[in-house]
Amino acid sequence: MIKITFPDGAIREYAEGTTALDVAKSISEGLARKVLAADINGQVWDATRPINNDAQLKLLTWNDGDGKSTFWHSSAHLMAEAVESMFPGVKFWVGPPVENGFYYDMDLGGRQITEDDLHKLELKMAELAKKNEVYERKEISKSDAVRYFTEKGDEYKLDLLQGLNDGEITFYSQGNFTDLCRGPHIPNTGFIKAIKLTNIAGAYWKGDEKNKQLTRIYGVTFPSQKELDEYLAMLEEARKRDHRKLGKELGIFTMDDDVGPGLALWMPNGTIIIEELERLAKETEQAAGYKRVVTPHIGKEILYITSGHLPFYQDSMYPPMELEGQKYYLKAMNCPHHHKIFAAQPKSYKDMPLRLAEYGTCYRYEQSGELFGLMRVRCLHMNDAHIYCTKEQFAAEFKAVNDMYLKYFKIFGIDKYIMRLSLHDPEKLGLKYINEPELWIETENLVRQVMIENKIPFVEVKGEGAFYGPKIDVQIWSAIGREFTLATNQVDFAQGRRFKLEFTNKDNHPETPLIIHRAPLGTHERFIGFLLEHYAGKFPLWLSPLQVKILPISDKFMDYAQTVLQSLKNADIRAEIDDRNEKIGKKIRDTELAKVPFMLVVGEKEMNENKVAIRKQGKGDLGTKDINEFIAEIVKEIKDRKSE
Repeated sequence: MIKITFPDGAIREYAEGTTALDVAKSISEGLARKVLAADINGQVWDATRPINNDAQLKLLTWNDGDGKSTFWHSSAHLMAEAVESMFPGVKFWVGPPVENGFYYDMDLGGRQITEDDLHKLELKMAELAKKNEVYERKEISKSDAVRYFTEKGDEYKLDLLQGLNDGEITFYSQGNFTDLCRGPHIPNTGFIKAIKLTNIAGAYWKGDEKNKQLTRIYGVTFPSQKELDEYLAMLEEARKRDHRKLGKELGIFTMDDDVGPGLALWMPNGTIIIEELERLAKETEQAAGYKRVVTPHIGKEILYITSGHLPFYQDSMYPPMELEGQKYYLKAMNCPHHHKIFAAQPKSYKDMPLRLAEYGTCYRYEQSGELFGLMRVRCLHMNDAHIYCTKEQFAAEFKAVNDMYLKYFKIFGIDKYIMRLSLHDPEKLGLKYINEPELWIETENLVRQVMIENKIPFVEVKGEGAFYGPKIDVQIWSAIGREFTLATNQVDFAQGRRFKLEFTNKDNHPETPLIIHRAPLGTHERFIGFLLEHYAGKFPLWLSPLQVKILPISDKFMDYAQTVLQSLKNADIRAEIDDRNEKIGKKIRDTELAKVPFMLVVGEKEMNENKVAIRKQGKGDLGTKDINEFIAEIVKEIKDRKSE
């Protein structure tokens, strides 16, 4: 008998060779029908794979990330079977799950797949799925695997086998399809109820443009048609809210090949949003005791060698410039510069905590294929700050940063978020992480304790820490349910010593401060990209580039419109007049499309009574009001930074 330990700590005994699916059936048939895979001692296994030793078990369903990933990986194999039936002789490279679905790269031998073929493949996949074919796992020797793919003339799988040894090679088969694969897979194809193949693209073998270009087919599947329909509706809404589309339509930002990829040019409307976000950050940080600093955009090589960024981060930095025998790098991060400001003057415990803030401009050489609108760029404006504190002050400071996040979430109407405690990977110490195992454990426990004591919900993720310490990564969801990485709250136990930072403690002895790196609003680029989708371009009044548009019914009322405009400007309200020779109906429609929060229609009645007819974005006619009464109301709304 073997002992199976469940996530709640309960332990049950089962016969050796039992499977996770057997365990699920012993609990309930309903649960068994939902199990896609299993987490066995921290590794994801087939739910049908025998368990021969004591194990910790978590049953994975569609609601688990690893369960969903297994479902989509299995769907890629189902798609490959369908492709092979339609295009005999096709050769496959890799077919992994991705964030939303899966893809498979394939060599069609010069044949082309059309959009019409995608529909035929969907029908074939549905036909195959209904056969409830079992995904069978088979361990195989390297010699047998090589023989199998040599007979098929498959150079792609033979290339994959070069990096594998006996004991780590498995084949998976379902129906008439067999592939080299480490798995895991769902129990059978019958779980796949709804299918949509979404895109055809080209992809170079191994990602190298010198190699042959393969065909890549993307798809997504679900356990029910209802879930697929909801997903497709979300995709359609996401297309309408695409920050690149809205950014162009609303004059927020532009990209230009002559400037360079990943380098956003902020237009007047976008610059207004930037200035409003900076005003919010400055007010919030000033109230929290931060001191503002400004640092240069470049630094000497020694600065980044001292910080440790060059050894760990060089691939993401622009190449150096050589001047007067010295190498200079474009600044990829603000922290080394802030450390130098800390070190510029002697510090005592009375100066602690010291909070240095800057909306710093940084440059990171993201790979061309990874650039995406404002979400992945090469020039970033970061809501950065570094807190230098004693170990005794750490808990309060770390909590205050998290509280700042929560304040911002309320302002922007962000209802769904998660704090993710990103830890180091002990196996990568010295490679990806500074080789200080005891300090890693100590600082990770410090962060964990703060989160637990303050009842802040969080999850732990191994292998995602910064190279110098653990961090809290903040994941947020937009109004349509799409996930974004917003910002980070990092602990640094290394750079204080690297830069020889010291303060004199109460016992008159030198002490190295703990450092907290934080950026609650992330970068302008990523956050404004998120807000464009979150608000569908309909920014709240305080953040909207243009807050009020005045619509005179005819030129006869232009003088009164100018009087209204001046009153608005005197109250620091961003306003314009639509002075086009157009009918009022068209002016209203165009202003709606421009997503301006308020329209003020003025004609003879409004002029005679010193009033304005008010229309609100998305709500229509709100009646007439005295202009001063209207101004008082919206000035308060702007000051309160209401989210709608």
